[in-house]
Parts: sequence; structure tokens; C-alpha cells
Amino acid sequence: MAVECMIKPSSMQTMAQPPSPQTQKTQQHKEDDQKPLVFDASVLRYQTEIPSQFIWPDDEKPCKNTPELRVPLIDLGGFLSGDKEAAAKASQLVGEACQKHGFFLIVNHGVNDKLIADAHRCMDDFFGMPLSEKQRAQRKAGESCGYASSFTGRFSSKLPWKETLSFSYSAKKGSTNIIQDYFCNKMGEEFKEFGRVYQDYSEAMSTLSIGIMELLGLSLGVDRAYFKEFFDDNDSIMRLNYYPPCQKPEQTLGTGPHCDPTSLTILHQDQVGGLEVFVDDQWHSISPNLNAFVVNIGDTFMALSNGNYKSGLHRAVVNSETPRKSLAFFLCPRDDKVVKPPSGLVDTLSPRKYPDFTWSMLLEFIMKHYRADVKTLQAFSNWVQQKTNQKL
Repeated sequence: MAVECMIKPSSMQTMAQPPSPQTQKTQQHKEDDQKPLVFDASVLRYQTEIPSQFIWPDDEKPCKNTPELRVPLIDLGGFLSGDKEAAAKASQLVGEACQKHGFFLIVNHGVNDKLIADAHRCMDDFFGMPLSEKQRAQRKAGESCGYASSFTGRFSSKLPWKETLSFSYSAKKGSTNIIQDYFCNKMGEEFKEFGRVYQDYSEAMSTLSIGIMELLGLSLGVDRAYFKEFFDDNDSIMRLNYYPPCQKPEQTLGTGPHCDPTSLTILHQDQVGGLEVFVDDQWHSISPNLNAFVVNIGDTFMALSNGNYKSGLHRAVVNSETPRKSLAFFLCPRDDKVVKPPSGLVDTLSPRKYPDFTWSMLLEFIMKHYRADVKTLQAFSNWVQQKTNQKL
């Protein structure tokens, strides 16, 4: 159901002077706040007045003319082929970027171009369906997978102007059809090929992420295989993002400022810009590059690096004319694997910054107790410490 924005005058108002435009606007927002909100992109994309739940505070609204962020372009092919000179250069560039803001681009990544194109095509098909069809995969409360039209069922303010479809991937043995089975169960047998595309895409992302983990290990000065082995049996998340046009893009955000709670994010953008990163007290944009993946460090890897590498604060902005879409793979360790830095990154000068935890603990925290932002990892660490103290 679309959000109604019409104001019905009361019987007293029909006898009195019509309310002023400002009064009408105030009444409209009050009525919006009282109604169940449904984010139907096919309707809201054309509305000139957006519901108040999507209007962000002035100090968080998009900025005009954001400068471009200078992010290193990493040739992963040279590194993976065993070229020592390429490995040394890539290691240096990645280390510098991860200490400063946590973002870099990779090219020569080995992912098939047709597979990427198929993943974008299937994404177009899904988000082009009527809302009622998409809701067959509706995310349930407290879960991280499924279809979500904004966060209307979870939060009531500062809502993101987007739709998402998230699903689990596992690199463990016996999980070769987990995504295909998920879509057949949720959406029907006609989605078997759809599921196959994302099964193949997620497997390619898992393989790619393991190569990136080798590079991160090298850049941190630990054994190249350390993080590779840590994530070999990963339990990760794949997400399709759709940001519809908004007639008031200066009032809202596609995704609010946050740091990813996961370990590593591998993002493929379409040709519509919108990704922004906060660096040196200012928002910067990262322009789309169809030949590259955008990679960023998440909170879990920041903990694994003992705070040496930064989980970067970022957001997404929208525009009034063109939908923006992106494919995001969130690398996560196996649910029960203990997250703690290798011994080589801890000493008297660099003591432990975060407590031991598992990915399932952090996921529970952000799904039930906390809305992810720049302080997620510190808030989570405090929460873990409080739970530990309660057991003593």
C-alpha cells in the first residue's frame, strides 16, 4: 500500500479559513508518522513530498560537490601470479589505504565479466517486480536475510531510501547449492536459474576475498596464509542494493553513515554514482568503475588487525532521475570461529584493543540491540565486557 499524503479537513475546518501551506505540511507529516509505512519504490519515486521518516537531520544530509577520494587501484592479478615486485607494490598501497580510510579498488581480479553482467541483470529483474511479488522473500524480524523495503519494520526515523535483498552464503562442504535452494524455497522453482547465478557469483566473491585476505596478511606483516585459512570456511552474506530515484534527494540518504560490521566488503557498482566515504573530516565520492571492485575493511577485520586497519565510515546518496544498483558481498568468518588478532600484532606497545568474540555474537548485537554506525565495534566491545562481568 502506498503512503497517502492527502489531508482530509475536519468538519470544523470546512466552516473556517483553509489552513496555511505550512500548517498543511505539518499536519501531513503528523499523519505520515501515525500510519503504517510501506516503502513501495514504484510509488514513492514520483512523490514530490517524501514521508518524514526518510528526512535526515540537517547535519547528516547530503553535501553538494563532494570531492573525489583518491583510492589506490590494486592489480590483484600480478599479486596472485607470484610476481614479487607486484606483490610488494600492492602490499604497500593496500597498507597505506587501510590505515587511512579502509578503501581500495581492485582490477585484474579474475571474475568473469558475463557472471557480473548476469548478476546485474537478475538484480534488475527482481527489483522490477511488483512489491507483493518481492515480499514473498520478506525478511523476518531479527533476521539478516530476505527482502527489505527500507527498514520500515525496524526503525521509525532516518530511514534509508532503498530496497535490499540479502541471502547467506557458506563455503563449508555440503553447501554448494545453499543460495539456489533458498530462492527455490522462498520464490518458487521459476527462480532456480536466478539462484544459480548468485550461487556462482557468491562463490567467485568468496574465492576473490580469500586472495585479498592473503594480500592483507602480507601487508600486516603476518603469515600470508593466516587470514586465508581463517576465512576458508566462511559464512558470508550477499546483498543486492536498489536505490530508486527520489524527488527530494537533498533531504534523504540511500544508506546512512555507518561502518560495515563484517570483515570485508566487495562491492560492484553500476554506472550511477552514490558511494561516499568520510575522510579528513569531509565526505568524498568514489566514482563507478565497471572494471573494478570497491573493497573496504569492516569492523570484524579491524578487530582481527588489532586496530591497525580502519573500518571506514561511508554512506550512499541518491538522485532524482536514475536508479542506482550495486552488488555487495560481505565476507564473514564461520559463525563460531573466535575473532582475535594473530600474536604477531599484539605486544606491550600494542596491547589487545578488543575482546574475543564470534561473528554470531556481533550479528546478534546489530540485529537486536544496536543500529550500525561509526561506533558499532566499540559499543559491541562494551556490551561483551558487560556480559562477561555479569557471569563473574
